[in-house]
Amino acid sequence: MPDFWEHQKEAQAQMKKIKDLESWIKGYAEVETAVDELQNGWDFYKEELLEEAELDALYADAMAKIEALELKNMLRREEDKLGVVLKINSGAGGTESQDWASMLMRMYLRYAEKSGYKTSIANLLEGDEAGIKSCTINIEGDYAYGYLKSENGVHRLVRVSPYNAQGKRMTSFASVFVTPLVDDTIEVKVEPALLSWDTFRSGGAGGQNVNKVESGVRLRYQFTDPYTGEKEEILIENTETRDQPKNKENALRQLRSILYDKELKHRMEEQAKVEAGKMKIEWGSQIRSYVFDDRRVKDHRTNYQTSDVNGVMDGDIDGFIKAYLMEFAGNESES
Repeated sequence: MPDFWEHQKEAQAQMKKIKDLESWIKGYAEVETAVDELQNGWDFYKEELLEEAELDALYADAMAKIEALELKNMLRREEDKLGVVLKINSGAGGTESQDWASMLMRMYLRYAEKSGYKTSIANLLEGDEAGIKSCTINIEGDYAYGYLKSENGVHRLVRVSPYNAQGKRMTSFASVFVTPLVDDTIEVKVEPALLSWDTFRSGGAGGQNVNKVESGVRLRYQFTDPYTGEKEEILIENTETRDQPKNKENALRQLRSILYDKELKHRMEEQAKVEAGKMKIEWGSQIRSYVFDDRRVKDHRTNYQTSDVNGVMDGDIDGFIKAYLMEFAGNESES
């Protein structure tokens, strides 16, 4: 088709489909190769040409590739392929909970780095003494939302706090909100008449770090839920760059992501079976507990747990994601 690239949006959507199909073909080919190598290894082992440890390594490699493909097969919803907007809010408790929020931010940044995802901090509100009050991270890459949707909820920390002079064990909370990061292939209607903007200076605590130009942007959108008639003001702040137009563009993308997520939530509410297996995101419903002194991290939805606390805080959360998807994603049907 000589005019293929003349319709850029449609062309990009088609190229995404091709790329997705290629990834499935590549995944299947990798599994097929690993299984063939395991079969050959077994034949060599019977002839005493291969050590048992080498055969075990071939088996582990084949199983890892099969499980990775099986996990990806759980992500069949339209939004699963998208990037993700991940927002962390510290709970009540001052410095301790703000420190916990910053630890979670580091955990997700490390996870994204290990997964080969691109990250950017859209907004960051630092704590009074340490840690952060809130942050918004954009994570871009194939299936980032599909994997990280399992993180939506309240995360609970139990530890002997370094900020408590009596050395008491303390409990802190932080909430994680996950929404799909929409791209140009997703249609979302934004009414310009409902938008308003103002700007502010963004930067560090003082000195040369202070941005003398009002590059930070604050977007307000007067949203009316088309299904319930409820009204709310959506507020988005973006200080990602020192370029105000770029920050406006980023804030609009976040708005489109929020509006898209609201539509998804409505669809999910219509699916009683899916909703039955999910927990409401409230302060009283912790999805996961991180108990540092007992060296235990446990997910309360799947009962998956690990003693590798340091690994988890360093971004090794694949076990939790896999357990969640295996238990809940199979119940999700296409809208």
